[in-house]
Amino acid sequence: MDKNLTNLLKWSIEHTVPSDQPHGATLRDPDAPEPTAADAPPPALGAAAGGPGSSLNSEVLAAIMGGPSDADLMKAAMEVLHDPETSYENKVIAFDNFEQLIESLDNANNLANLSLWTPLLKLLNDPESEIRLYAAWCVGTAVQNNIKSQERLLAMGGIPMLVERAIKEGEGEKVRRKAIYALSSAVRNYQPSLDETLKELGKQGARDHGKGDKVDATDMEAIDEIMDFLRAKVAAAFPKA
Repeated sequence: MDKNLTNLLKWSIEHTVPSDQPHGATLRDPDAPEPTAADAPPPALGAAAGGPGSSLNSEVLAAIMGGPSDADLMKAAMEVLHDPETSYENKVIAFDNFEQLIESLDNANNLANLSLWTPLLKLLNDPESEIRLYAAWCVGTAVQNNIKSQERLLAMGGIPMLVERAIKEGEGEKVRRKAIYALSSAVRNYQPSLDETLKELGKQGARDHGKGDKVDATDMEAIDEIMDFLRAKVAAAFPKA
């Protein structure tokens, strides 16, 4: 990874998140209106790129002018996510950038070429529950209506990990729901992943979904029933007052 690109992403994150941002920041709300220029705070004195107080050096500025590719930005975001010195709030921003990038079918398919599936799936086991949630979210985005990414997720052993997150007692409600979302995206119209999911549900003690061990991956109604069964288990584990 080009050190300048990593520094560029870190600089961008540091200048995006206010220093008093509370723990618990979340990814962008897809239903929220786009911010306008009027919503942006005025730039801090000396914070302009390359000006006094800026941490951008001439090499980083050259990287900006050269326009890093989406692949470069994806790799840089993943480095930030695995950097133990990066704050939680900055990791949230990196996840947001990463998730937006892989909304593109080409970028999602490029995860394999960039060797990013392994580090992404590793984040499903992160000690921080919110990081596990965002990892499941990104997996779901990558595989949605995308057979190439569905194939890679299965090949990389991601299905058992998602099933575990979806049904594990003691796992947080939001993480479990995002894991179900990712599973739902992973199995639709892709029979091998649905077969693997049903097998894992049986192995992990969640066979009582009522659909048996063989379901057609093109049967959206049957898949909806399986996912509703998993959501019902989450609801039962976290009853509302």
